[in-house]
Amino acid sequence: MKVILLAGGFGTRLSEHTKTIPKPMINIAGEPILFRIMKMYAKYGFKDFYIALGYKGGVIKKFFNKKFFDWNINLIQTGRNTMTGGRLKRLKKHIGKETFMMTYGDGLSNVNLKKLLKFHKKNKKLVTLTAVRPPARFGGIKLKGQHVSYFKEKSKLDEGWINGGFFVMEPEFLKFIKSDNTYLEREPLEKVTKKKQLAAYKHEGFWQCMDTKRDKDELNKIFSNKKIKF
Repeated sequence: MKVILLAGGFGTRLSEHTKTIPKPMINIAGEPILFRIMKMYAKYGFKDFYIALGYKGGVIKKFFNKKFFDWNINLIQTGRNTMTGGRLKRLKKHIGKETFMMTYGDGLSNVNLKKLLKFHKKNKKLVTLTAVRPPARFGGIKLKGQHVSYFKEKSKLDEGWINGGFFVMEPEFLKFIKSDNTYLEREPLEKVTKKKQLAAYKHEGFWQCMDTKRDKDELNKIFSNKKIKF
């Protein structure tokens, strides 16, 4: 199964690092967070990677210029200024007609990816997201059973769950993405929510994004102490 990794953003909130490297190449306990994300997928047998490059993509290319294990790594330039939805749409010809996984290049979790995939196939929706319980400073989603009834990125809702990334998607979802300027987290996911085609897999375990220096420091602490391994 193909795993799409969005790794092209500017990472402006971590500008002390991203002036010289892209955000997914920031080290967490000695390894780029992107590499740790890939190891997480490989642990469950998902090793067919398609990395959507943008800002300072050459740094990522340089890192992966040698062979890593038995992984298949495809590095694809998707435009310096392309938004998250646009990056995914640009990979349409690589995705083909099969179910695929997708995540961002700046978050780690111990979600069971095989259970996530099984859940997606059982529910037969266009998109499944991993719902997590975050710090209160994030937005939220409303759930009705296993399905998402309302999706709003970084709103002030206090429902206890947010979009933690780690998606499983059907290729038909790409038709909801208009252009390079489309944010995945806005119109596309809001539209499939209205069509009752967005499911949520609830994950109560470890999840941590890397939006700020505080987040990065927390991840460094966790992985340096080997509380989470992959």
